[in-house]
Amino acid sequence: MFLPDLQSTLKAAQEIAETIHAGQVVYLHGELGAGKTSFVQGLLRAWGYHGAVKSPTYTLVEPYEFSQFTVYHFDLYRLKDPAELGFMGVEEYFSPESICLIEWPERAEGYLPKADCIIELSYDGEGRDLKFVKSS
Repeated sequence: MFLPDLQSTLKAAQEIAETIHAGQVVYLHGELGAGKTSFVQGLLRAWGYHGAVKSPTYTLVEPYEFSQFTVYHFDLYRLKDPAELGFMGVEEYFSPESICLIEWPERAEGYLPKADCIIELSYDGEGRDLKFVKSS
């Protein structure tokens, strides 16, 4: 799906948000600046969050509380060693009451559960190309 601008990215995220449920893990792939955090912002807005959405590049994870579930937004770009996730008790974030959105999941291979959904964002001229895959 071609996304010509930020508004189309937010709209696509809103549509995909309807297919994501508590207990699921979502991997977000894409180069720096491809729109992963903007996509997360669109998902959060679709679920009713209206505050600021920042990339948790330095904290690794940012929680967002909702009445039915908690969203944990991970950005693993600066992760130096996947074992760091074990030290922070990462397994506790993955529960039936949470949705985990993970940017740069390839940096923690072997420490993360399998993805239920995969979002791939790539540059396409001035816009972005979006691929969405639901795992079986």
